[in-house]
Amino acid sequence: MHFAQHYLDCLSQAAYVIGDPTSGKAVVIDPRRDVDEYVADAEAHGFTVEAVINTHFHADFLAGHLELAQRTGAWIGYGRRAVTEYPIRPLADGERISLGEVTLQILETPGHTPESISILVFEKSTDTVPYGVLTGDALFIGDVGRPDLLASAGVTAEELGAMLYDSVHNKLLALPDEVRVFPAHGAGSSCGKNLSTELQSTIGAQRLTNYACRPMDQDTFVRLVTAGQSAAPGYFSYDADLNRRNRDLFQARESAPALDAAGFARLRDAGAVVLDTRDQFAFADGHLAGAVNVPLDGRFAEQAGSVLTPKDDILLVTPEGRAEETVTRLARIGFDRVRGYAADPEGLFLAHPEQTRRAGRLTADALREELVSARPPVVLDVRNCGEREDGRSIEGALHIPLAELAGRLDEVPAEGRLVVHCAGGHRSSIAASLIRHGGRAEVYDLLGGYAAWETAA
Repeated sequence: MHFAQHYLDCLSQAAYVIGDPTSGKAVVIDPRRDVDEYVADAEAHGFTVEAVINTHFHADFLAGHLELAQRTGAWIGYGRRAVTEYPIRPLADGERISLGEVTLQILETPGHTPESISILVFEKSTDTVPYGVLTGDALFIGDVGRPDLLASAGVTAEELGAMLYDSVHNKLLALPDEVRVFPAHGAGSSCGKNLSTELQSTIGAQRLTNYACRPMDQDTFVRLVTAGQSAAPGYFSYDADLNRRNRDLFQARESAPALDAAGFARLRDAGAVVLDTRDQFAFADGHLAGAVNVPLDGRFAEQAGSVLTPKDDILLVTPEGRAEETVTRLARIGFDRVRGYAADPEGLFLAHPEQTRRAGRLTADALREELVSARPPVVLDVRNCGEREDGRSIEGALHIPLAELAGRLDEVPAEGRLVVHCAGGHRSSIAASLIRHGGRAEVYDLLGGYAAWETAA
């Protein structure tokens, strides 16, 4: 059996290519929208992609089922409860899909979403113990899928939590201990709160180490898995809905055009948002007024999707040679309205010196001095709730997680000095730039974030 996990760190997302050398048939599970690497994997091993299956309607990225179906002629599969605008093969509990010797078996595991399935993988059709189980977002390494996302309109977290309890405790944990576990996400994903950095495990290991897999009743399980979840990025509901729909296909070679200073300014004046993807230090040294800074190195797509909207026309300022990469990473979450990128950022700044700004930044020592002054600034903490446990916060700070900030800007005081901080200085640059984009002037971010604040204490 050919079994390949394709993992994308910046989205903590795993897809799988499973092929049978005896038949030359393959299936792709949970692909993202830019599908070249899955096609290349199949072609390199002489496989024809017969099917593409999504374990559920993903909320954190656009799945590549439409792209793969167009490229390969594969049929698209979902759990039987899925309703889509495009043709699918509804997959029922217990249904077996033969690739030849290799056989897949569907296991309905609702809870993260109502239509969620897991997929048992057998190396031979006569095997009684599966090689592994692709658990989608039902069971992670160290966690389970959260049942409180807005991807399932009309179903409460408690109802989904009850489904998830049954899926995990009565179905997945009923598998033999030696069955390997292959989830759809890893550490950093907002689809859970305690995901491991490990990319595979076993049912037995999860039974022993996963807090949600320990013996407990349903009510206790629901309380545990719904408590302490971080705010979901704003684009999640958009992507979950778009994954149900017919939509434009991603074309990797149709990148945004390079723009000279005049063309860039014309689109900016027409209302396009300038997204500056350089690191926070380059951004602080000089950027266009009103630009939103989301550094490309890191969880770029997720963070961009938290501070922009899918309806925004976007103009890019990127590190040299990385415009096409930026467009692709935005496309992975369905943000396709990129109108162009600055062909020469330095020339753009020189052409519009009146529109060039520097970002205000404070050291921890300087902030301490200002906080005891006659006119102390407001401090805004944009870390997640879990990062503030055990009282680890600056006294009196206003707390709005970055993922919620765009929708809660009216809670930020409109006047006076504002100092924004996160854990290390990356997210605070994003947050401060978003607030400046809204018209606020005296906005600073804390160099080194809360880590620097603690060190300087």
